[in-house]
Order: sequence, then C-alpha cells, then structure tokens
Amino acid sequence: MLVLKRLLIALVLLVALALLAVLLLPSVVPGLHSSSLTMILNVFTGRGAAQPSDTLLARLEAAPGYNVSVFARDLPHPRMMALAAPHQLLVSNPRPGTVTLLEDSDGDGAADSRRDLLSGLRNPHGLALHQGFLYVAESNRVGRVALRDGALAGEYEVLISGLTDNGNHWTKSIAIGPDDKLYLAMGSSCNVCEEADPRRATVMRFNADGSDGRIFASGLRNSVGLAFAPWNGALFATDNGRDLLGDNYPPCELNRVEEDGFYGWPYRNGANEPDPDFGGKRPALEAQAIAPVHSFRAHNAPLGITFLPGVRSALVALHGSWNRSTPDGYKVVRLDWSSAGISEQDFLWGFESDGDIIGRPVDVVDDGKGGVFVSDDYAKVVYRVSPQTGLASAANADTAAVAGSPLDADSIAAGAALYETMPCDECHKAPANPRLRLENLAERYTPTSLAAYFLTPTPPMPRYELDAEQRAHLAHYLLHSRGQARASHLQ
Repeated sequence: MLVLKRLLIALVLLVALALLAVLLLPSVVPGLHSSSLTMILNVFTGRGAAQPSDTLLARLEAAPGYNVSVFARDLPHPRMMALAAPHQLLVSNPRPGTVTLLEDSDGDGAADSRRDLLSGLRNPHGLALHQGFLYVAESNRVGRVALRDGALAGEYEVLISGLTDNGNHWTKSIAIGPDDKLYLAMGSSCNVCEEADPRRATVMRFNADGSDGRIFASGLRNSVGLAFAPWNGALFATDNGRDLLGDNYPPCELNRVEEDGFYGWPYRNGANEPDPDFGGKRPALEAQAIAPVHSFRAHNAPLGITFLPGVRSALVALHGSWNRSTPDGYKVVRLDWSSAGISEQDFLWGFESDGDIIGRPVDVVDDGKGGVFVSDDYAKVVYRVSPQTGLASAANADTAAVAGSPLDADSIAAGAALYETMPCDECHKAPANPRLRLENLAERYTPTSLAAYFLTPTPPMPRYELDAEQRAHLAHYLLHSRGQARASHLQ
C-alpha cells in the first residue's frame, strides 16, 4: 500500500510539473510556440503528436541521393532499435514496457507485420544483439534472451540488477564492444549535482554475462548513444549538456570514451569550462577532465549514433531542445572524420520549421542495404532513409553492358587516368580503415556492381558525374590495381 501511495504521489507531481511548464513557460520564455508546449508534455509524459504519413513526408528532406519513407507508424513510444535481419527491426517502447519486432516480409520498404517479443518490462530502452542473444536495458536492470529467426528461443534472463532509475535520465543504453564486453550507460539523476550513487553519469563495463562489472568512465551527464568506430574500435558516446544556463550554453557533446576517463560533469562544461554552480569544488579531479571531440549546439540533445560501413562517418539523431526560446535540433546529422577533425552536416531534416514541431528523431541504425532506419518518439514513427534506386536503375543496363565487357589493358589504363584526375587519394591513400584502403574489393564487388555503386555511393563519398563507360573503366582499374581481381571477373 505504501508503494502504491508513493507511485500515486509521484504521478501527481509529474503531471503538476508538466502543467506548470505549460502554464508558465510562455511568460518565462517569450515566443514559445504551442507546438513547443505539446513537445514539453512529450518530455515529461512521453505523450507524442502522431502525424499523417503524407504530412511527415511532405516536410522531411534527406541528403542528396536519398529518399525518406515511413517504415512503421502508430508505435506506442519508439526509442532505440537493433537490426535482427535485413527485413526485421527491433524497437524498444519504454512507456508500455515492450520490445517490438517489425517485419518487412515482402521487401517493399514498409513493415507489414509487428508483434511484441517482450512485454511487462520496466522501461526497456537500450537494445543490443550478440552471439544469438537479444540484450535489453531496462531502467533498473539488464537482461537477455535467445533470439532465433525473429522468435524467442528461451527464457528472459536478468544479468544485471539493482540499477537506480530515480530522478532524471532514467533510461539505460547498452552496446557490445569489439572486446565482447557489455557497455552500459547510466545517466545522472539530476540536471546538475553530486551523485549519491557513483554509477550515475557513467559508462560501465561488464562481461557479456553481466559479471565483473565496473565503472569504465565517469563525468558523462547523460550519454544515450553508444557506438564503436569500425576503423579503430574506439567507443564514442553522445552526451546531453546541462540546462538552465541560457539558450546557447553549454554545448551538447560527442566524447571518445576511454577507460578510467573523466569527462567533466558536473564541474566542467563543454571544452572543460568551469560550471557556474559546481566548478572548483573538486580541482584535482577537474584538472583531469577530458574535453569532447565534437560539440553540438546547446540543447540539441544528441541521442542515437551509428557508424556507416566502409567510411569514417557516423549519423547522430538530435532529439531537439525543450527549453530554448527558439526550438533547435530536431534532425539527423552526419559526422565525418578527417585529418582536420570532425565536421557536421545535415542528413535528415524538416522535423521543425519556424517553431512548428512534427517529430523528434531518437535513434539511427544501419538497415544493411545502404540506408538507415530512424525512430521518432514524438510522431510515433520509424522512418527508412534509403538510396534513390532511380539513380541506378536509369543506367543499370548500360553500366552492366560496359562493365561486364572483357577486361583489357586499355580499360585499365583509362580507369587509372580517371582515378588520377579525381581527388580519390584524399581519402583512400593508406588510411587506417582497410575498406578505405580499397583492399579486397573483389570480395565485395564485381565490375558491374562496383560500377553501379558509383551512382549512389555511401556518404561521405561524393557522387561524381561519370558516364557508364567511365564508371566501368574505374571499376576495372580498381579491381585490377589492387591485385585482388578474381579470374571470373576477367572473363
């Protein structure tokens, strides 16, 4: 009975806070839009604002060479995702406590069936797949269950328990590293404070069975997105900066998370600038703070992150601000790594326009087909952003005809000359990533498929205006020059 009373009190307080925000924020923050008020309710209660598919698709724009479609709609509270198979997508729904399997059995780019694989969970959020198991991060524990062909193949097993989920940032995110370890992010219980539970505002590391857990890195206020860079295995985490210091401060962060690293919160913000409330309280610890490798605009709320295959790039979902006088964020951005650092550009946008908010992207995952899925807990939708097949289909016939023609010295020479005149080596000359070194191309491409790839390359590789013959010559040269061409390619 005591527990029930406490739950009722907490619910009343939550609703009161939400109503207070709706009533007071317009006077405190001039110019706040009605759609922003609806979005604030989304922050406090998870309530969304479902939009018709045609409304969404009329507003959303993607980077050149990509189309946006609705993969699934009318989901209860879609947050984090995991690709179980090219036609099967897992989605966590924290509010109803479910993990849903969306399936596109006919391959038309839209889910034609859905079913809850797990239910009755406590705010399930982070998902990960590893060695035949589906891992689920609930707000107070982490469990796993065997998964076979989109169906459960065993009982749900709790691996880690006793996680606190009071206060702010109750969601938990997980990822499996290249070391086969389980990494668990646990956000802070507050906007800014010194935590009673040392596990809050950290990333922890466990064995895959949940044993031998320890704090891996600390000072991370709310790291929702965890991902490992494929070219060096480094762990990167998005992090949400603190509130109540104005519209434009502090920035949100992307951190390269290293073992035993300290990342500043609550004593330092952004590029290790002292916090006005807590800066100077722990000078020895603050001196060890590691600055972010990239800064997002303040209150943009970066959440899910995924690295793109074959390139030094990642996509990050910016959930969007809830406490700025002018809304900001609400898009998916692409980060590109180079010798000059990390650059940022828009990949998917249109969720917000002049204060009118129709969606809030949460997570991004590779769809295994050159595109990505994007979840939206505000419009209750999962989108699919896919390469424009029309670009390739218009030239498929002549590309195949030329690329499939007999390989000869003239074609290789023409491809070599083309390669030299293009800025290819700016990215492909001896980088750390084997794919960027163009090694073993013949294990992944034939001359025809490589020539077709040049029509819709994976970002950040640009799309060059090459005709079918030029694409074929370039494909022949690359397959031959790397010494990996198979005999069947030369016939």
